Amino acid sequence: MQIKLNNPVIVQADGKVLVEANHKKYEQAREFLTQFAELESSPNALHTYQITNISLWNAASANLSSVEIVLGLNKISKYPIPKEVEELITDTIDRYGLVKLLPIPDNPQEIKVAFESAYIQRLFTSEPLVQDLLIKRGRRKDMTYSISIANRGIFKQQCLLADWPVEDLAGFKPGTALSISLRDRIKNTDIVFEPRSYQWEAAKRWYQDGKSTGGCGVVVLACGGGKTIVGITAMSLVQRKTLILATNQASVNQWIQEIISKTNLTSRDVGSYTSDSRDLRPVTVSTYQMVSHKKSKDDGFENLDIFDKEDWGLIIYDEVHLLPAPVFGATANLQAMRRLGLTATLVREDGKENDVFTLVGPKRYELPWQDLQKLGFIASISCVEIHVEMSKELRRTYREAKEKDKSMLASNNPAKLDAVRYLLKKHRQDNILIIGTYLEQLDIMSAELQLPVITGKTPNHLREKLFAQFRSGKIKTLIVSKVANFSIDLPDANVAIQLSGTFGSRQEEAQRLGRILRPKNLKRKGKNNNVNIENKAYFYTLVTKDSKEQTFALNRQKFLAGQGYRYQLEDFSSLSTVSPTPT
Repeated sequence: MQIKLNNPVIVQADGKVLVEANHKKYEQAREFLTQFAELESSPNALHTYQITNISLWNAASANLSSVEIVLGLNKISKYPIPKEVEELITDTIDRYGLVKLLPIPDNPQEIKVAFESAYIQRLFTSEPLVQDLLIKRGRRKDMTYSISIANRGIFKQQCLLADWPVEDLAGFKPGTALSISLRDRIKNTDIVFEPRSYQWEAAKRWYQDGKSTGGCGVVVLACGGGKTIVGITAMSLVQRKTLILATNQASVNQWIQEIISKTNLTSRDVGSYTSDSRDLRPVTVSTYQMVSHKKSKDDGFENLDIFDKEDWGLIIYDEVHLLPAPVFGATANLQAMRRLGLTATLVREDGKENDVFTLVGPKRYELPWQDLQKLGFIASISCVEIHVEMSKELRRTYREAKEKDKSMLASNNPAKLDAVRYLLKKHRQDNILIIGTYLEQLDIMSAELQLPVITGKTPNHLREKLFAQFRSGKIKTLIVSKVANFSIDLPDANVAIQLSGTFGSRQEEAQRLGRILRPKNLKRKGKNNNVNIENKAYFYTLVTKDSKEQTFALNRQKFLAGQGYRYQLEDFSSLSTVSPTPT
């Protein structure tokens, strides 16, 4: 067995793949591994990937064979591939596509379920999870099976639960043609516009030249990496009417602005479908809340007809990890459209990442956050966890409180106000976001510090006004609730202070850090000249010492730690004795 120590990869028997990040063959190895393995962690020196069933089925859906994977791994590995890993790859890849969905030309209301062999058919049709969805035709020896077109999504979900990953070849409806081209310059400016090379690559890998296996799937890029540009580029490849689902009204507005400024489309072509405006256009932007709204839990979804009102050819899910899964099994047309999911992290706290694979499509492209930072496309971040003491009174209250109340008490520790004052003084020249979960805490901060606050109750027109003032520099500091977790375009923000979080949510931690990831191109005005701000940002999280909040904070940081970010620990009691030095 040949050992090649000059290679950058080690494959372990448990399916973990270690890659030397500073190796000359790193780029080659990364490009290969991202096709069939999940990036688990990416600190500076050694990146870790994990080969899983889902990652291998992602690869199979992109027509990557088990032979290609095993041969490729042997070419870049220092040591021979463990037998267990070869068997895992072969058995898992070979299982994909044993069951296929195919169109029935003369019956558009049903989809054919085809099998690799009669043996597979017998095994599959005895599976309890799918039996109720199957429609039988013919006699026992020549029995054929189909499903209702309305069950296309839920059928694929149930199959995956039973370890039968379905190859969906039922195709997409074409959708109404729409001429979409990218501008050479951003509208009304002299700024040259051209998608970055990785943005083009992401869109092309998703589209796959319009093949039946392309046109559905997920692109994973860090916050600030330009996921919206990937979406717009995909639109220019598809050339069809497009529906975009975003997280909130601010995100809807940003999508519309970006599309109009960077394509040939105008305000006549792009509209919003929200509680404020039901304006269906060739490109329409709506929200998850809008399409999943119910008058009561027993009622149906009120606005699902948006999917039927227009002949859509593409649907884009912004922040796809937030998709409300029940909606996607409730209408047939969703599975008949080309689908693009965009996200910074596929982490879901409910553990339903598999739903994204079945309902949107496989992961088509991912670029590690640290790689984007090295290229200068996102800011370098300094992460600091500051421990704040409890007062004697709070400590007594905390000790006597019920377990379910302790996290809230720790998160709302009044002593955090002094820590915020310290950080505001330290970063008095910077653009700061103070982010928290508890509205009462945010209101207290707003009153004590005389700073504007934005929460879910803030009217959209006032939110937009405050965001605009922050962008222009009229406001240097904003207090924001969870409404700022997603899709808020504040490129000049370079300091975030996290007061409190949603228990141990890794997803939320990543999104909040993402608010300050955009590359910095700022100038501070000094007495004699302008001083450029380096492409660096600061993320502080305030945690009550000796409380449950410390445990939750550690869990929240897991995803970012895997991306290569390290948290420096500081004790506020020692910081507060020293006058803060401006950054």
